[in-house]
Amino acid sequence: MKTERLALASGFAPASRQDWHKLVDGVLKGAPFEKLIGRTYDDLRIEPIYLRAKDIALVDGRAPAAPWQIIQRIDHPDAVTANRQALHDLENGATGLALVFAGANCSRGFGLDQTAGAVAKALKDVHLDAGIGIELQIGTDGRKTAIHVAEYVKSVGLDPAVCDIRFGLDPLGACALSGRSPYTWEEIARNVASTIKGLVTLGFKGPFAASDGRIVHDAGGSEVQELAFVLACGVAYLHAMEAARIPLDQARSMIYARLTADADQFLTMAKFRALRLLWARIESACGVAPRPLFIAADTSWRMLTRRDPYVNMLRATLATFSAGIAGANAITVLPHTLALGLPDSFARRVARNTQLLLLEESNLAKVSDPASGAGGIEALTTELCDAAWRSFQETENAGGIFAALQQGTLQAKITATRTARRANLAKRSDPLTGVSEFANLGEGAAAVLSVRPMALPPSFDQKFVFDALPPIRLAEPFESLRDKSDAILKLPCARPRVFLANLGTPTDFTARATFAKSFFEAGGIEAIDGAGFADPAELALAFTGSGAELACLCSSDKIYAERAEISAHALRQVGARHIYLAGLPSQSEAAFRRAGICSFIHVSCDALATLNAAYNRIQNPKVSG
Repeated sequence: MKTERLALASGFAPASRQDWHKLVDGVLKGAPFEKLIGRTYDDLRIEPIYLRAKDIALVDGRAPAAPWQIIQRIDHPDAVTANRQALHDLENGATGLALVFAGANCSRGFGLDQTAGAVAKALKDVHLDAGIGIELQIGTDGRKTAIHVAEYVKSVGLDPAVCDIRFGLDPLGACALSGRSPYTWEEIARNVASTIKGLVTLGFKGPFAASDGRIVHDAGGSEVQELAFVLACGVAYLHAMEAARIPLDQARSMIYARLTADADQFLTMAKFRALRLLWARIESACGVAPRPLFIAADTSWRMLTRRDPYVNMLRATLATFSAGIAGANAITVLPHTLALGLPDSFARRVARNTQLLLLEESNLAKVSDPASGAGGIEALTTELCDAAWRSFQETENAGGIFAALQQGTLQAKITATRTARRANLAKRSDPLTGVSEFANLGEGAAAVLSVRPMALPPSFDQKFVFDALPPIRLAEPFESLRDKSDAILKLPCARPRVFLANLGTPTDFTARATFAKSFFEAGGIEAIDGAGFADPAELALAFTGSGAELACLCSSDKIYAERAEISAHALRQVGARHIYLAGLPSQSEAAFRRAGICSFIHVSCDALATLNAAYNRIQNPKVSG
């Protein structure tokens, strides 16, 4: 390897894994090496170090040096306004549009009317024959919407064959999202195949059916679960077209995939690469030579936050980077304010420019599969392929994806993963910057358009009802606490407060005081930071003047042993309703509790449960201790 040649030329032998282990053993000081190994939600190992993989072929994806399509969401309910946004986006760097219709699988509460008039207004003056990528995101009336778009193309005299339109037919995704279906799978399959054959007859080249992993990701699922769902839906659509006598070599080009890109850089890269390898395996099993699958990417909805939404820009940048270098053909960046409402022009510009900067200034598309050979990425890609293939086979053995949804096996696994995520979020072991970590209680409101989310009428004609996979946002539990804090502030009252009873010198208390401040303010409880105290009387006086009802002792274990009990007594005497201690319970826990210390906050405790209990004490004067 090049690094080995450089090392030898400089007089140093190349470092081996054994050399690294020796250094690590000195740091671990007898602790097991397993301590350094991470685990994904699919229980895949994340090693602390990997060797470079040798004799690895590139993953065949986007054409060499070709940029991905920069897709902008067009989801304003007013079609004229939506058209104005579309033209502005295309004039300023976007190379494609995602027409999001009301009730679409991932419409996020907004979208165009699914009518011919809305389609015509939204696409007015958009040059569909100029290489612009169009992606339709349609809901339960997807067939009608697809026909409206096809009729519009015909009405303006365009050749369908030169229009780059991905029609987005995805009834399986709609079933999984809503948990219901008015049709049997056989009826769904016939309708999908019939619609595709009709569009092909009109001259459209597709692709037509979308195998959409966003449904699983949004519901809190894992990378393996998302990949397996995409494979199962894709194979189901292949079976539908095969039954309609569409040759498999033609049918496979009528399907494309959507995956979600989130801020986990390495897992996102490995997931996109894994899907290409997995789909090639399916094509080979069908007896056709593999061709690169078209993969569209959306940045993650579940990682968006309403609090400190500007951090969403950073998360989206990392997600876009990961999907881009992993070979995504098209990327849609969700604007950073989408969780707050319909994004304004600034948020739309940032979403667009995120991609432009990565393409035009960082030149990310110039290298094909740059992760190829990287030990960590190759290992993750392989592990995801193996695990996703096993999960996909389980779904097929259950009778296919529709049958698996009816049986509820898929939903049960996703629910378990979502529960695990929420538990880790509650403990802040999966941190969300600006929400569960480094909350800013004084942040201003971000601007969004004054358009209310749409409420769609319920559908009652359902033959099949099963467990749904509704979308979540990971930040919601902490945001709910922040909402409580803001409501108290508007009464008008001061926010809920906790007094940080810092003991000793800054060297003693700074680390735990910083932790405690972040801990409480993640729940909207303002932390009043005090100087270091040695005299319990001075500590009690400072607490009284802080206006807080809660107190948290912050210092080193040594200082706790000397002063925690007497300090807690002093705080109790002046009315502290609940006293926390920043740190793990120690051998002195029983004595600390007798002195009035009620709770211990630390990195492994359930922050959400602790903060919710704090609000219960604040809002219910009868609750104490």
